Amino acid sequence: MIYLYCRHKEKNKTLCHSCAELLEYAHTRLSKCPFQEKKKTCRLCTVHCYRPDMRTKMKEVMRYARPRMLFFHPISAVKHLWSELK
Repeated sequence: MIYLYCRHKEKNKTLCHSCAELLEYAHTRLSKCPFQEKKKTCRLCTVHCYRPDMRTKMKEVMRYARPRMLFFHPISAVKHLWSELK
């Protein structure tokens, strides 16, 4: 979703510095998540492990990318919706 946001909203051909930083931060936080495989999505999680500034940026990315995922990456979009419903 971060790639989609950076490419279409910010009009970058590759990830910009701030989006690359956000992606690295997200991978770091997800690797330390206490719920791991049992977790639904971060939006529905009871434990918010992102810093407030990164959480705000991630919300912005998700608001933009989530509806567009159906057109650009339909399989990933269905998997994401399925993980929210489990």
